[in-house]
Amino acid sequence: MIAKIGRSENLYGALAYNNQKVENENGKILFTNKIIETPSGNYSVAQLTQSFEPYLIANRNTQYHTLHISLNPDPKDKVSDDKYREMAQEYMREMGYGEQPFVVFKHTDIDRSHIHIVSVCVDEQGVKISDSFEKMRSMNICRELERKHGLIPATDKERNQNDKVFRPVYYRAGDVKSQIASVVRHLPNYYQHQTLGEYNALLSLFNITTEKVEGELHGKAQQGLLYIPLNEKGERAGHPFKASLFGKNAGLPALELHFEKCKTTLKDTPTKQTLKSAVTIALQSTGNEQAFKRQLGEQGINVVVRRNDTGRIYGITFIDHNSKSVWNGSRLGKELSANTFNDYWNNNIKPEIKEPALQPPKISTSNDVDIPAEEPHHLFDFLNTTERHEDGLIEAVGGLLIPEAQGEDYEEQDFTNKMKKKRKRQRGQK
Repeated sequence: MIAKIGRSENLYGALAYNNQKVENENGKILFTNKIIETPSGNYSVAQLTQSFEPYLIANRNTQYHTLHISLNPDPKDKVSDDKYREMAQEYMREMGYGEQPFVVFKHTDIDRSHIHIVSVCVDEQGVKISDSFEKMRSMNICRELERKHGLIPATDKERNQNDKVFRPVYYRAGDVKSQIASVVRHLPNYYQHQTLGEYNALLSLFNITTEKVEGELHGKAQQGLLYIPLNEKGERAGHPFKASLFGKNAGLPALELHFEKCKTTLKDTPTKQTLKSAVTIALQSTGNEQAFKRQLGEQGINVVVRRNDTGRIYGITFIDHNSKSVWNGSRLGKELSANTFNDYWNNNIKPEIKEPALQPPKISTSNDVDIPAEEPHHLFDFLNTTERHEDGLIEAVGGLLIPEAQGEDYEEQDFTNKMKKKRKRQRGQK
């Protein structure tokens, strides 16, 4: 079992995200600790938030006060609800949060069930609970829970797993061809996308783009694909490479087959509505592009915006790392097309969304001062990182760690630190 620990300043968002799963019948509340009970046993986000108010009021100095944990057994493990409840309580107690208010949600919208726990890391007296050696303690607790409950040990899986870690291309490091190959040879095996545009949006996270080429061979029209490295600004940073250099899976015919397969797979998937809800909430509760990207980034969703030379937004794509799927805005709904975001961010015309907005509850104090309104939050389901990029997106290994890769990977953390140092040097040279 793997535990993913995330922190944010966004309690309301963490609760809203998980409660959205419940409302969409893709999850349920398994257990609550020190949460005010309701007559029906059902909870709204506002009702859940009330139980955490005294803790947030007691400590206004801890910025990342919200704790959002996911416990992920091996997909082959069959874990009952009772066992999940027991494991959640044991985990929180051993981590030092047993006396804190917390809510345990079970998610069932992907092919493996898992649980999320939302809590706060400051106690009733306003004292921050220590997070010293947190990752090591968490790993040890998971090993003990595996032994006690007869789960498949994550360490055994890690020895045998073939999950791929994809790193962004850094053209100045040299051997660009090999860097691109390490991404494009396998990336379609992990993500679902329905068009070349959506594929390019995904590749842009790794500083790569593609371009179609057409020509004739022996009198027959031919189409091909070029892969082109990009710099940190999204500009071309080197000569293109033919897709044939990276194997059949990187070529246009294989990708077009993949697109068709994905169209069938994604046609009736419930994750589309979950993603649409997250985007809609973010659109309603933020006032600019940076805040919008930051909010969705905390939920494991990257936003790729395409502009023309005049700055007009002509495309927007959402990459959901939770479901490993890529969606153009218009595919989610006409109200989430590029025109909507261009009108809002460039012309200050706020969109009219038919779905009701989820408004964060206000927390009153004796001085009638409100804690700032919270925005929806969710950590990457599978990423064990709380590092933040300057553009507000969650950063992992300098770009993206494929969600299937589980467990602590100190080599990846070392890579992250190196990339940060490089960026600092680059900024210093400008």
